Amino acid sequence: QHYCVGAEVLQAYVMGESDGQPKDADWAAPITGIDAASIRQLARHMADRRTLISVSWSIQRADHGEQPYWAAIALAAMLGQIGLPGGGFGFGYGCTSGLGQPRSSSPGMSLNTGVNGVKTRIPVARFMDMLLNPGTPYDFNGERWTYPDVRLVYWCGGNPFHKIQDLNRLLHAWQKPETIIIHEHWWTPAARRADIVLPCNTTVEREDIGASKHDGYLFAMHRAIEPVGESRTEYAIYSALAERLGFAGQFTEGRSEREWLRHLYASACEQAEANGTEMPNFDAFWEVGHIAFSPPDNPPVLYEPFRHNPQMHALPTPSGRIEIFSKTIDGFGYDDCPGHPTWLEPVEWLGSDKARTYPLHLLSNQPKDRLHSQLDCGDVSQAAKVADREGIWLNPEDAADRGIQDGDVVRVHNDRGACLAGAIVTDAIRPGVVNLSTGAWFDPVDPATIGSLDKHGNPNMLTLDKGTSKLAQSPTAQTALVEVERFEEEAPDVTAFELPAIEAAG
Repeated sequence: QHYCVGAEVLQAYVMGESDGQPKDADWAAPITGIDAASIRQLARHMADRRTLISVSWSIQRADHGEQPYWAAIALAAMLGQIGLPGGGFGFGYGCTSGLGQPRSSSPGMSLNTGVNGVKTRIPVARFMDMLLNPGTPYDFNGERWTYPDVRLVYWCGGNPFHKIQDLNRLLHAWQKPETIIIHEHWWTPAARRADIVLPCNTTVEREDIGASKHDGYLFAMHRAIEPVGESRTEYAIYSALAERLGFAGQFTEGRSEREWLRHLYASACEQAEANGTEMPNFDAFWEVGHIAFSPPDNPPVLYEPFRHNPQMHALPTPSGRIEIFSKTIDGFGYDDCPGHPTWLEPVEWLGSDKARTYPLHLLSNQPKDRLHSQLDCGDVSQAAKVADREGIWLNPEDAADRGIQDGDVVRVHNDRGACLAGAIVTDAIRPGVVNLSTGAWFDPVDPATIGSLDKHGNPNMLTLDKGTSKLAQSPTAQTALVEVERFEEEAPDVTAFELPAIEAAG
């Protein structure tokens, strides 16, 4: 009671008092695929020793993806070890190098973002709904908004044909705006389908400072090569646009790119000095190339102050405590996200009727041979391809049932689309599940036809475009069922990296 609110509500749910279904190990076994005895053994094992519950980021990207995190926090609270070294919970450890590491004393750097006159909040994962359904209301985090009528899309810093689910639906949505502008340095699938492509520099063609709040370093990012062709830095692009629009002085504040780096570095020096750390001047930093900041002598334990004094170190929740039951969320009245951690059946899973037609659960992880879809054309990514396509993991039992051998070209399909991939038969994945990494550049047989077969192995031909819930409206890429079959025809050549037809102006 000192640390949590709502435990009695969750207890009634778990014991079956609120819905008549006890959530015991026998109930959980068919859902999880883990036998009841192992679940009971794990529960006792966690309770009789120091236990850290670690949940990866990937689990959130599934239908009702909020629930595993809320449930993990509730379980950690029940174990009573939050705020103890090696106990409690942690999210995303191992996903990036800094998470879980002691926070160093490195200062931050930021730019003034100005004032955005547009107050509408649109979750990134609802991008297609926005384009397809202007004027339609939608719920998000306790508020109701209305999708605007978007006539122009200005896209920077990403490849929507990599990060957005259900590409055939995206192709429909892509036709709605009058103009699409993209900053790019490669002919990505999105750049090929834009009205205007502004060629921007890569990181090796410009100067910058590399830093992250999770890392104990500042890096001087020197220009390695001169800009290629007519490409410009994005600062130069924005400055030119600001000049045309009549507010160049307000945007640049009279500074060149190098002068902005000096300005930002000076602000970092001020922060460091306030924390008792001395940094070299900019010229010395730029010559040496990096600064390393020491980690703290006594790394903090997550929520240790809260454990010692929950009143003095209250949490930033409405109650100041761990909210096992949230009156706020319960008050939203969402049928897909009640006020406490809950098992909610995914729209697609191996326990659903749809599994009779599409009996394999598709996972689409981040690849180990590239960052997202970046440099898919590079040597490292290309060396990992199977039959020139993205490799899909299949369990030997599933492969044998379908007459698939290692290295075969296979067709992966469901009612949303289809793609080709190269079979990797391995017992590293369980039966009934396949894994097709994200990031293969979208490469349809007929680019002019929506629904055309993707030749290259982009899993977003198959993934579901649905928000996790009305609360977060996050993507649900890990909730997808598919079937896989051996591709008996001659596999078409991959053309994703060939230059598009370009006509000279005038």
